[in-house]
Amino acid sequence: MAAKSDYYDILGVSKSASNEELKKAYRKQALEWHPDRHKDDKEAAERRFKEINEAYQILSNPQKRSAYDQFGHNAFSPGGVPGGFGGAGPFAQSGRYGPFTYTYTTQGGNGGSPFAGYDFGDPFEIFEQFFGGGNPFRQTHQIPRYSIKIEFMEAIKGVTKEVDVEGKKRKIKIPAGIGEGVSINFGDFILSVNIRPHEIFERDGDDIFVKVGISYSMATLGGDIKAPTVDGDVKIRIRPGTQSGTMIRLREKGAPRLHGRGKGDQYARINILVPEKLTKEQRHLIEELEEEKL
Repeated sequence: MAAKSDYYDILGVSKSASNEELKKAYRKQALEWHPDRHKDDKEAAERRFKEINEAYQILSNPQKRSAYDQFGHNAFSPGGVPGGFGGAGPFAQSGRYGPFTYTYTTQGGNGGSPFAGYDFGDPFEIFEQFFGGGNPFRQTHQIPRYSIKIEFMEAIKGVTKEVDVEGKKRKIKIPAGIGEGVSINFGDFILSVNIRPHEIFERDGDDIFVKVGISYSMATLGGDIKAPTVDGDVKIRIRPGTQSGTMIRLREKGAPRLHGRGKGDQYARINILVPEKLTKEQRHLIEELEEEKL
């Protein structure tokens, strides 16, 4: 079994930390590692969240903190320290919280110890007590959740949709710039938005990418071409000697910023189109160019 982490290290405080410093550190860590904030890796977040609450329970209790400072984790292990907080043996308790299952460990009493009955408790219960009896993340799981799939350009421009919520038709407005997987709270239900891929545009956050093909002669000599954007075609300048893979930035031609002003940028990725068939004259010219290079 891997060694348990130091409780002070878990909360990020020194051994001389005051109660106020412990509370501040706990608040920061518990909010950061609450499982509802880590949809991509809930299992790891749950483990970390349990450790944070366990550390705070020990260090915020003067008797338990004193025992921990003197004996470390042995103070809470079965038979670890005579008269300590350890019980006859650990047993697991588990349950469900929102969309995931949690498991935590409690220690039973050893009968003869004045500290018998030590219990890590439910980490989510501690969280709710510390934050005034209400879990700011829990509320989102008490109302129905739905999902909707919209087109790429609808996500860019915004769209009004009619949806069926518990048998009732509702008109909802999806804001411009909405991203893949973003959830919108409409009060009595939550809507998760999924976006269909576009034929030519790709999106990364507020930025949009598009491939633009140009001829070999355009890449060599330079010139002006039209490039597609979500707002229509724009003219861009190709510099002489442009290489395949060159990225040309078009400022504020990307997606609207959902929680801010302005737009992202668009990047035109230049792709030099090589002809599959050449006339004799074209082949001759290419061969001359190749000779000049040598």
